Amino acid sequence: MSEEVSTSIAERIAAWTDEVAKVDPLAAEILAAEERREQNSLNLIASENYASRAVRQATASVLTNKYAEGLPGKRFYHGCEWADSIEQLAIDRAKKLFGTDHANVQPHAGSQANMAVYFAVLKPGDTILGMNLSHGGHLTHGLGANFSGRIYKSLHYGINRTTERIDMDQVREMALKHRPKLIICGASAYPREIDFAAFGEISRECGAMLMADIAHIAGLVAAGLHNSPAQAADFVTTTTHKTLRGPRSGIAMCKAQYAKALDSAVFPGLQGGPLLQQVAAKAVALAEANRPEFKQYGRSIIDNCQALAEELLSRGYHLVSGGTDNHLLLIDLRANYPDITGQQAADWLERANIVVNKNSIPFDQRPAAVTSGVRLGTPAITTRGLGQDQTRQLAGWIDEVISSNGDESLLARVKQQVLQICEAFPIP
Repeated sequence: MSEEVSTSIAERIAAWTDEVAKVDPLAAEILAAEERREQNSLNLIASENYASRAVRQATASVLTNKYAEGLPGKRFYHGCEWADSIEQLAIDRAKKLFGTDHANVQPHAGSQANMAVYFAVLKPGDTILGMNLSHGGHLTHGLGANFSGRIYKSLHYGINRTTERIDMDQVREMALKHRPKLIICGASAYPREIDFAAFGEISRECGAMLMADIAHIAGLVAAGLHNSPAQAADFVTTTTHKTLRGPRSGIAMCKAQYAKALDSAVFPGLQGGPLLQQVAAKAVALAEANRPEFKQYGRSIIDNCQALAEELLSRGYHLVSGGTDNHLLLIDLRANYPDITGQQAADWLERANIVVNKNSIPFDQRPAAVTSGVRLGTPAITTRGLGQDQTRQLAGWIDEVISSNGDESLLARVKQQVLQICEAFPIP
């Protein structure tokens, strides 16, 4: 099977890029090439998904023309009647979906949402306590090279070496010893459910505020399939494009007493005018997430991820924490293939049209540019309609590719099988 796409998909690509092609044929060609790449590969990157056509249409809407510095009803530009309406719609939907007192839908990304929280309640040099990046945290949770680690005194908790789950005893011990002003919970590569209530108890015991970064699990929280941080946390931040399946952007939410400080931190503290086309797309995505079928989608994400984990475990792989409760899992290659790096495995899989990302695993001795692990996630393939049978088949192909040590003939054979699945389950 070739890597071309079906006639119907080809026509759709042409329709989406027709105006671009008239103005800039080269740009249109690149856009079409990316569309073909996405259609012809199985995406297991846990932080990616496929936005609906409705969300994508909103991102290309007339609102891209409008400046709207300020907040609904308090703008610095005239002509903001409909800008106010769409932003208020997104705000109201975010508050309802996640059960928070206040929401700011203007952050351009999850990192900006986190930065807004820090700027709202911290001063340079204040102490923050977040999850170690190499144990599954995020770079905005205090990495030294990131603004969060450069501006603030950052300390890190990690996972228990035996259980490979968050060491809550360590969290409490560090919190009571160092008395951070802000504790951050949430992760970018942690396959188990996070106990927000326990973090809330620790934050109250040590007098800290709590921020829950639910960027990866927001869709599962919205669907009621992961416990919510709304009661335990003072702040809740998220991206909108992972399990939530919206545009690439962010939202920052908080309890009522922090609303003014948070809004001021976003504008004028960090950003100018909001990207209203993205705000509109967030409103659409939040509406989609409030539908009954979205809960079934979230359930299928977890079912597929657990099927993927079970199949890999049956083939002898070591998965960090022994499995998964959510949308992702981590393969620790050191157990079966100590000479294969995460970088090599990801490269081989990509040549077979299976897209993953290398990932550090806890207590990894290899640098982040190489790693000893691979992160897999099921949001995108679930959007395509793959079920547990196809996911188990995919796990088999992953095993074949890695165990072949990059054998080119094997990669070519698996690639043809992947293309068949891609044709049977096109991106909606």
